[in-house]
Amino acid sequence: MATISKKICLIGDFGVGKTSLIRRFVERQFSDQYLSTVGVKISRKTVELTEPTTQKIQLLIWDLEGHTKFKAIAPSYLKGASGAIVVGDVTRQETIDNLPERAQLFLDVNPKGIMIFALNKSDLIDEEKLAKMPKFGDREQVIATYPTSAKTGSHVDEIFQKLAYGML
Repeated sequence: MATISKKICLIGDFGVGKTSLIRRFVERQFSDQYLSTVGVKISRKTVELTEPTTQKIQLLIWDLEGHTKFKAIAPSYLKGASGAIVVGDVTRQETIDNLPERAQLFLDVNPKGIMIFALNKSDLIDEEKLAKMPKFGDREQVIATYPTSAKTGSHVDEIFQKLAYGML
């Protein structure tokens, strides 16, 4: 069985948990230590999809820095990506407010790309507040919005799996 390779990008403001989501998915680890990503860090993980037929897909996961200079360098990092996980921190409203702008930047470079929104750190707020978070499903390129937690692992595998299925 041939393995297909697909590039995906994690984008969002600094400190929203992009690196932590990747570490949880790829290495099955979580750390409370904050390490700011400089530029881009690339991870790989092969996922086996079973519907409609068994298919292996190697995800090339690009972890992009979330600082203000991001807009200037983003197009070169985003180029060629089939999908993106757009990450916001539910404990910092401004990061949620910035999600549509981050998504648009991705779509400007990859108009045929698909996205999932990850409302991260969902373990830090109550269910009621979580239920009031925006769903971001107003574009056809957005396939889902999930409350995620890199700390507990909640919905982490799902966001990567669903994106992988969507890209095939």
